[in-house]
Order: sequence, then structure tokens, then C-alpha cells
Amino acid sequence: MSGAIGHLLVLGGARSGKSRFAQGRAEILTGELVYLATAQAFDDEMRERIALHRVDRGPRWSTVEAPLELAEAITSYSTPETVVLVDCLTLWASNLLLAERDTAAATEGLVHAVLSARGPVILVANEVGLGIVPDNALARRFRDVAGKINQEVARAVDSAIFIAAGLPISLK
Repeated sequence: MSGAIGHLLVLGGARSGKSRFAQGRAEILTGELVYLATAQAFDDEMRERIALHRVDRGPRWSTVEAPLELAEAITSYSTPETVVLVDCLTLWASNLLLAERDTAAATEGLVHAVLSARGPVILVANEVGLGIVPDNALARRFRDVAGKINQEVARAVDSAIFIAAGLPISLK
């Protein structure tokens, strides 16, 4: 694959430009582009956001919905000729918690899938640890799970970039 980047984690706050950055990195590579979407459309606003993202990606992209079985989707779609973009790990963490899944086992499976991927995998996640301590147990658990997922994935990838105000800062 021309211009291969290895595995990349793109972190940032909400509306920081991380998804746009990750999509741009994927699109400069040759080969097929597969977007693994973790979002679930529970309301009209989310359905509209998902539709806008699909249009923005354009016809070169194939979209696969993977709200829970993310490791399996990476394994299924990863080939030497395919770039896999996962957007986003933070929604995936929320999905796991709402489905009462074992987040540690799911994270372990995700890391294994990334390390075993046969082509580049780009993963997008919110950095949720920069704000105030949440005032309720569920929000604190979500923050802790999302932070743990980010740390485990960051160790597994070749590079990690933090996006602030649309600007990339290399972390690894």
C-alpha cells in the first residue's frame, strides 16, 4: 500500500477536527477505504449527523456499522489493500457500557485486532480526561473506561496525534 502510515490513534476534544483529520490521513493512502461507524442513531439529531458524515466521506468509502463488535469488524475488513478508519472509540465505550458488556475484555479484543490488522487502522477517540470530575457514578465510570481504552490503544498503535482547534500535535 503506497504511503502506509501504520496504525494511528487520533485524539481530541469534541468538535476539535479529529474526525476530519483522520479521514484526510486515510484518503491520502491508496487502496480501499472502510469506515467502521460506532454511532447509533437513537434520535433525529444523530440520524442527521450520521447522514451528513456519509455524504462528506463520498463514494470511495464503504461504511460498516460496528456499534459493539468492533474487534470483529476490524478483523473482517482489514487487508493489505484496505485502510480501516474507526470513528469513534468513545461512542463504542458508551455502547459497551449501555449494553453491560465486559469493557476490559472488549478492549483486549480491540487491541489484539489492531495489532493483528493486515493494513493500516486509524482510530478516533475523544480525550475525556481534560475536564472536571463528573458528579455521578455512571459518568465517572464512562470517563474511566474511555480513558483506559485510549491508553491501551495508544500503546498498541505506531503513532498518536492530539487535535486541538484543528491543529495536530504529535504524541507518539
